[in-house]
Amino acid sequence: MTSSRVAPGSRLASRLGFSDRVFIGTAGRRVARAIEDGLEKVETGLAEDVRVADPLADAASRYLYAAGGKRIRPVLTLLAAQLGDGNTEQVIDVAKALEITHLGSLYHDDVMDGADRRRGVPAAQTVWGNNIAILTGDILFSRASQLMSRLGERAIRLQADTFERLVLGQMHETIGAQPDDDPIEFYIQVLADKTGSLIAAATQGGVIFSNAPSEYEEPLRVYGEKIGVAFQLLDDVIDLSAKPEDTGKVPGTDLRAGVPTMPYLLLKAEPDDASIDLASRIDDGVARIADGADPSILDGPLTELRDHTGTQKTLALAHSWTQDAIDALAPLPRGTVREALTRFAETLVERSS
Repeated sequence: MTSSRVAPGSRLASRLGFSDRVFIGTAGRRVARAIEDGLEKVETGLAEDVRVADPLADAASRYLYAAGGKRIRPVLTLLAAQLGDGNTEQVIDVAKALEITHLGSLYHDDVMDGADRRRGVPAAQTVWGNNIAILTGDILFSRASQLMSRLGERAIRLQADTFERLVLGQMHETIGAQPDDDPIEFYIQVLADKTGSLIAAATQGGVIFSNAPSEYEEPLRVYGEKIGVAFQLLDDVIDLSAKPEDTGKVPGTDLRAGVPTMPYLLLKAEPDDASIDLASRIDDGVARIADGADPSILDGPLTELRDHTGTQKTLALAHSWTQDAIDALAPLPRGTVREALTRFAETLVERSS
């Protein structure tokens, strides 16, 4: 009779997007089991920590949590923690706090981006309106701060610094590059602040609060930030995909909404007449959509952008940031943790091919 029991590491590997070969052997299975046990504690804790006594606030705050998510940030925190004492109570609290911070940021992002859906359900502001969605995000940020306050000044500072970068990233994305800014460098900094900072805090927090050797903290902070930038650059490429059934959204969603992406910025940087003409047609289409035109007017220009060298350069740039993230892991000891972090980075790149 064949057992239906899932092998240690299979669920975890699936969550991270790669095969479970990383978690073979005694040491690998032990790490996988520890992270899966830690995730159960995180998930149970999240269900309680997002609850609010007020009925409306409770329904709204649990809304996106209940919609699911891969919990990548907690996984990375728990994975980094295996370099130290493992799933300490402090590590679990940090993993929960950073995931709640991420959840809160989604409420705010969807309002600012005018998004219709999130995690397969209508965006919160389409259910309760912009004001309630924003205030719900604020409640979740306060819950994350409460969790971090249990852990002392180091945790409070990590949370505060990360939150400041999240806000600055959103602010800078909203106002856009100024005349004296290099548009591409400006955009990379936005990605580092909006996405990289929280992933960096997750990996960094796993080291700090598991009492792992302090020399691992900076490499894992750098790894997390670079992975965050690479992830968003790859999303820019995937956003132009011709297969919405695979990506779950209409190709060019960001650009149709007037949000610049790296392929568009690299297109604008090209001096040839064809690139200038294509950029002009995209700009004109975005302006017309803002005035109420059918978003499909950009279908042709965005197909051209997908095939433009700017998109290929974006993919190459994402590969470069991914490799830099992997290189940052060099000071870590060889073993399951380093291999899993490396494989996770490689899998990000593979998802765009």
